[in-house]
Amino acid sequence: MLLSIIIPAFNEIKTISEVIEKVVATPYDKEIIIVDDGSTDGTRQYLEETMLKAKEDRKSHLNIVFHEKNMGKGAAIRTGIKHAKGDIIIIQDADLEYDPKDYPTLLQPILEGKADVVYGSRFLGGPHRVLYFWHYVGNKVITLLSNMFTDLNLTDMETGYKVFRRDAIKDIEIKSNRFGFEPEITAKIAKKGLRVYEVPISYYGRSYREGKKITWKDGVKAVFTILRYNIFSK
Repeated sequence: MLLSIIIPAFNEIKTISEVIEKVVATPYDKEIIIVDDGSTDGTRQYLEETMLKAKEDRKSHLNIVFHEKNMGKGAAIRTGIKHAKGDIIIIQDADLEYDPKDYPTLLQPILEGKADVVYGSRFLGGPHRVLYFWHYVGNKVITLLSNMFTDLNLTDMETGYKVFRRDAIKDIEIKSNRFGFEPEITAKIAKKGLRVYEVPISYYGRSYREGKKITWKDGVKAVFTILRYNIFSK
C-alpha cells in the first residue's frame, strides 16, 4: 500500500516545517505531495530550499509543486490528486489544526475493506480546542443542508481530514477552487454511492490572529456549492 498525502499550503511559514516533520514521521510507505498555492510570506522560498534538499536525498518522500498565483485550496488539492500515485489519498492541511497521529484511525475503515471514503469528524468526541461558537453553528447548518441533499448522516462535512481510496475517486472531477471543495466532493461521492465512514479526530483550531483563513463568506459560498452540485450539476 502506497499512501499519498496531499498538503495544500498558502502562507503557512510558521507551521510548514513542523507539519512536514510530523507527516514524514508517520510509519507508512508514502509520498508527500506539497502544493504551494502562490504563497508570499516565505513559504515558497522555504519549500524551494526543501525541494533542493529532497532531490539530493534519493530516499526523500517529498514531491513539491508550485502554483504561480493563489488559486485556492480546492485548486491545490486538484493539483495534488493529479500527481498522486498512491492507493489511498489523505488531505493534510498545512496549519497544524489536524494531527497526523490520527492517521491510523482515519485509515482503519479503508484498510479493513469497509470504506471507500473516510471523514475525520471534529464532533465525535476527540479532544479539540475551544474556539468560535458561531463557526460551530455555521458548520452544523452547512453540514445539515449538505446531508439533506446527499442523504448522508455526517456530523462534520467541512472537516479538513478526508481520506479516499484512489480507485474510488479517480474519475471524479473537482471544479471548486476554494473551500467549495468540501461540499462538492461530498455531493459527488454521495451520487457515486461510495461507502463513507466517519471517525473521531483531535482538532487544534486556530484563531484569526494565528492565521485562520476561512470566513463567513466561505460559508455563504458553501450553501451555493451544495445547491449547485446536488441539484444543478453532475
